[in-house]
Amino acid sequence: MWENKKTFNGGEVSYKTLTLSRSYKKKDEEIWRNEAINNLRRNDLAKVMAILQKAQDYLFFEDVKTHEEDKEDREEDE
Repeated sequence: MWENKKTFNGGEVSYKTLTLSRSYKKKDEEIWRNEAINNLRRNDLAKVMAILQKAQDYLFFEDVKTHEEDKEDREEDE
């Protein structure tokens, strides 16, 4: 999950994006490889769904709570 920022209507806004990738190592090599997930196998579906559900939970609940706490802290400092 990545934090991104851009200028919008004269102000800076932040938003998060999610990148799905797979890490693997071939049997005859000691090198870890990473690849973007472009094709899903049947066995991948449940795993990807669980990962996306956790990302959604974070974005809708934890991240909102964190931003609210940050806002309260800034208001107390004023």
